[in-house]
Amino acid sequence: MTSRTITVHHVRATLTGPRRLGLDTVPLLQSARIPPLLLGDAHARVSPEQFARLVTAVRQATRDEFLGLGPEPSRPGTFAMMCHASIGCPDLGTALRRATRFYGLFPGGPDLAVERTGFDAAFAVRTDLRALAEAPFAAECLVLVWHRVASWLIGRRIPLRWAEFAHPAPPYAGEYGLLFGCPVRCGAPRTRAGFDPRWLAAPVVRDEAGLAELLRRAPAGLLSRREYGTTVAEQVRHALARALREAAPQRRTARLPEVAQLAARLAVSPATLRRRLQEEGTSYRRLRDQVLREAAVAGLAEGREPIAELAARLGFSEDTAFHRAFRRWTGTTPGAYRLLGRTGSRAGANGAGNADRERGQQS
Repeated sequence: MTSRTITVHHVRATLTGPRRLGLDTVPLLQSARIPPLLLGDAHARVSPEQFARLVTAVRQATRDEFLGLGPEPSRPGTFAMMCHASIGCPDLGTALRRATRFYGLFPGGPDLAVERTGFDAAFAVRTDLRALAEAPFAAECLVLVWHRVASWLIGRRIPLRWAEFAHPAPPYAGEYGLLFGCPVRCGAPRTRAGFDPRWLAAPVVRDEAGLAELLRRAPAGLLSRREYGTTVAEQVRHALARALREAAPQRRTARLPEVAQLAARLAVSPATLRRRLQEEGTSYRRLRDQVLREAAVAGLAEGREPIAELAARLGFSEDTAFHRAFRRWTGTTPGAYRLLGRTGSRAGANGAGNADRERGQQS
């Protein structure tokens, strides 16, 4: 898998709600196959699959679609009914207005709105989240889900022009460029994300069958950024990730396309490609590192491929080069990262075995 990995800060934030409710978080981590010791490493990352399992486990344990982060729980099924109410609308603007009215029916629910500001429209969170535990994570989740659902309703990714948050910049603020794909400002008076208002007239194209698939993956699927191929950076990432996927089954060395090859595929010059990536706040090298990092973390966390073979498949000529790169990406070595994963898996298996034995003794 080459999906984008998740910073450990978001793993810690996801566990805030269960801790506040007095729940034991170790079984939640173990069910997600996330080693509890990983939480002590600020540079650590987990795969999207691990994070999705954790979010699902926390949602089930708290019986709260807001994962225990809000002042009041959101009962399971609330989000689904909001979506059912929205897919019958003729256009996005109508659907979003209906969605905001729906959540306004619930005491303690988020106060959401679609606003006009200058030449932009904006997804707005009117609730002051700063008093909540893990306020940055709660605000990010609301904006992300708001944006993802809107894009899903019309079947196209809505490019964000800007985003601003009322909370101060968190330690992982460097992730914001990837999460939102636009300039982000923290410490603003309010939490909002701006976009072209013409998207509000776009027709809603989703139906009941599509909604069933969305709900199957929610909420974790909405918190990871889906690439629609609408930006140059996304097209470059897709080409790099595809090269890795094609190499994986045979475990042969991946040959990632260089700038000149990518430029030819996009029918532009290499200089134009570099300029467009720069305008989107990234570069070929940064995108290449991101794709390799995601593949390395996923390979170590989910698979049993020997580290030397994984390094070779990702295109590293020497193990030492892979070790240096992985330490730069995550702050630890490939061997240490995999060892933590195996330790966590054994702990999870032992915990499950102990629980089975206890149930047997009680019966």
